[in-house]
Amino acid sequence: MRIPKRVALAALALATASFCAACGGSSGPAKDPSAHSAPATGIDPLMGRSAVEKIRGGFTFTEGPVWIASKGVLLFSDIPASTIDELQPPATVTVFRRPSGLSNGLGLDPQGRLIASEGDNRRVSRTLADGTVVTMADRWQGKRLNSPNDNITRSDGTIYFTDPPYGVPSGQARELDFQGVFRVDPAGTLHLESSDMNRPNGVALSPDEKTLYVDDTAAGLVRKFPVRPDGSLGSPTMFVPDTGGGGDGMAVDDAGNVYVATDAGVKVYRPNGMTWGTIALPEVPSNCTFGGPDRKTLYITAKTSLYAVTLNVPGLT
Repeated sequence: MRIPKRVALAALALATASFCAACGGSSGPAKDPSAHSAPATGIDPLMGRSAVEKIRGGFTFTEGPVWIASKGVLLFSDIPASTIDELQPPATVTVFRRPSGLSNGLGLDPQGRLIASEGDNRRVSRTLADGTVVTMADRWQGKRLNSPNDNITRSDGTIYFTDPPYGVPSGQARELDFQGVFRVDPAGTLHLESSDMNRPNGVALSPDEKTLYVDDTAAGLVRKFPVRPDGSLGSPTMFVPDTGGGGDGMAVDDAGNVYVATDAGVKVYRPNGMTWGTIALPEVPSNCTFGGPDRKTLYITAKTSLYAVTLNVPGLT
């Protein structure tokens, strides 16, 4: 859910396992022989980190943080309150939008426009410069989406989003019999990229934009999909076969380390799938993103609160 700076940062990314980019995108993940076996390399992003700071509590269920560098603020969703809040660091919180359509994941496109996954409206929206909110995707082959959950936008404007049924409004029926990973190409056409995941949730792109990470909350795993030049996805491989419980929003740092909100805290994985460690919190985290002037502050949404921790490696915002 972050505005891409990945092309310029590609040289900083650590090498990942090779993959077949010519395969189809809807089959189950193949085994990746390099995952969990490559030697540990790079700088430990958790070494010397600050203590976790609680910025503000009293929310109903926070999600979808995104840093707006041009304004130096953080936006995040309070889902049941149908509100997008704005944090002016260090701790001033005001309402950015209400109602928000029960927004969940938030992101930015290359022009800095807000991309929101709206569960109640069962759509992915874009906010134009004049404040107008337009629909980017709400139906697949004439059927309403379930409840878009998380999104990430590539530097060419391609939007990837997940569509589990967690937020289907009460009294409304599901119209799709699968939980998809979708792509909206720069021309605005919707494509189904994967339909065999149980509860696809968080999404993130590698710094070079050649890999899309998608976690499956119910299965407690994270897949990685090769991204073809046209934005379509190849066959996935397993990145993390067992998160130890859950798996929600994700973030990626400049070195390609992947931060996954899990039941035990924010788990940090090397680009080869091995773990650096876990950032423990007083509450179960739901999502995270990097921000701040130096991009070293990891903002974490966790149930009723917003937290922050300073790391030694900057991340994608």
